[in-house]
Amino acid sequence: MARSIPRFRFDDVAQQFVGGFLLAGPFVVTEEVWDLAENMTNWHALLIVGIVLAIGYGALYEADDDRDPEREPEVAGVPLRFVSLMSISFGSVVLLSLVVTAPDQFLGDLTGPRQAIVTARAVAVGAIFSVVGAATADSVF
Repeated sequence: MARSIPRFRFDDVAQQFVGGFLLAGPFVVTEEVWDLAENMTNWHALLIVGIVLAIGYGALYEADDDRDPEREPEVAGVPLRFVSLMSISFGSVVLLSLVVTAPDQFLGDLTGPRQAIVTARAVAVGAIFSVVGAATADSVF
C-alpha cells in the first residue's frame, strides 16, 4: 500500500498560525530581546534569519519523513508550506510587536530608520522561537 503525501491545506496554516503566535508572544515583550537587538549588527541578524530558515526547513522536511518538498505546490520554486511557515514565523512577531507597541516601549529613544532596523533585528530573534512553535504545531497536528 502506497503512502499518501499529506497535502498542504488551510488547517495547516491555522496550526502554524497558532504555534507561531504562541511562542512569539513572550519574546516580543521581553526587554532583553530588544536590548540584544540594539547591540547586534546587521550581520548577526542575517545569521539569525539563516538559522530560522534552517530550523523551519529541518522541522518540516528533515524531521518528518511523510513530507517531500519536491512533491508540494511551489511559489517561485519554494514549497508553499515553507513559504507559509516563514511568513507566519516572521509575520507573527512583527504583528505582535506592532500591536503591543513594543518598538516604542523598548526603543523610545530611537526614531526613524534606526528604530526600524533594531525592530527588524528583534523580529529575527523572536522568529527563532516562533518558527519552532509554528513548525511543531504543523507537524504534530
